[in-house]
Amino acid sequence: MPETRLNVAVIGAGLAGLSCGRHLQNAGCRITVFEKARGPGGRMSTRRADGWQCDHGAQYFTVRDSAFREEVARWEAAGVAAPWEPKLAVIGGGKAEPDSVVRFVGVPRMSAPAAWLAGGLAVHSGVTIDDMRHEAEGWRLRSKELGLHAERYDAVVLAVPAPQAAVLLEPLLPLTAMQSNAVAMLPSWTLMLRFAQPYKPGYDAAFINDGPLRWIARDSSKPGRAGSEVWVLQASAEWSAAHIEDDETLVKVLLLDAFAKLGGPAPEGVTAHRWRYAKAGAASSRQAVWLPAVQVGLCGDWLGGGRVEDAWLSGLALAAKVLARTPCLP
Repeated sequence: MPETRLNVAVIGAGLAGLSCGRHLQNAGCRITVFEKARGPGGRMSTRRADGWQCDHGAQYFTVRDSAFREEVARWEAAGVAAPWEPKLAVIGGGKAEPDSVVRFVGVPRMSAPAAWLAGGLAVHSGVTIDDMRHEAEGWRLRSKELGLHAERYDAVVLAVPAPQAAVLLEPLLPLTAMQSNAVAMLPSWTLMLRFAQPYKPGYDAAFINDGPLRWIARDSSKPGRAGSEVWVLQASAEWSAAHIEDDETLVKVLLLDAFAKLGGPAPEGVTAHRWRYAKAGAASSRQAVWLPAVQVGLCGDWLGGGRVEDAWLSGLALAAKVLARTPCLP
């Protein structure tokens, strides 16, 4: 009989889903990725419009694990990542200590490594999977845009934030859904500010210890950036949670006021983004979850610790679990 490749659906084209998908595909699996946004990247996101761009999710990433170090080296060789050496400040208590941490960013935007990983995968963007059901022939998915999909899958990978995974799992695997839903996800309001002239206050980025803001950065200082002068402001998780349902206009007023108190000038344009699930409140004890009896897996930075590195490693760990129990070429 001819060999049959394991057919896997990956829901979520953030770094965890792309990492898992690429490793499984390299092992011989057939991979299809579904992403509700317009493109891959998840929170490694860049907002683009006429004449400007801004990384409004993850601001940079660091490297600790040797396997991830090798992966980042591949990104650098491909020209989709580079070190960022910002002049850092600490505002509102504490001093900026000598910093030996090497920070990397995507080039020419933070989403570039994800786009590079997605280049070898079948990724369907703008498809919101809202239900999954198991039939005799395998898993079937339903999306808000297309209804019930005809394709059957041998396995499903959920590479989405814990609360979104819980919604999909609850009708089928309530215990796993409950465990996923127990993971606290912290929000973040983000502003992207455009200026006609460069604003250089003596630092490229700052950690803020007082008030609603926790991080501000001159996105234009990152390598490979083009377009007008852009700064990004990110509010604290506590402030964001307290204002998560506030009108966007009010959020802009409050955060711009906090920026002005730091000496920031009034911008020519402002765009806001609300991240409901910016990061996990605490790391899980498991890097990835694989349920071989039903052929369903979960991966994401919320399982590993919240960093970009954790997302990639979670996808790698899930792929290893899948291949250990269910080889792609049986």
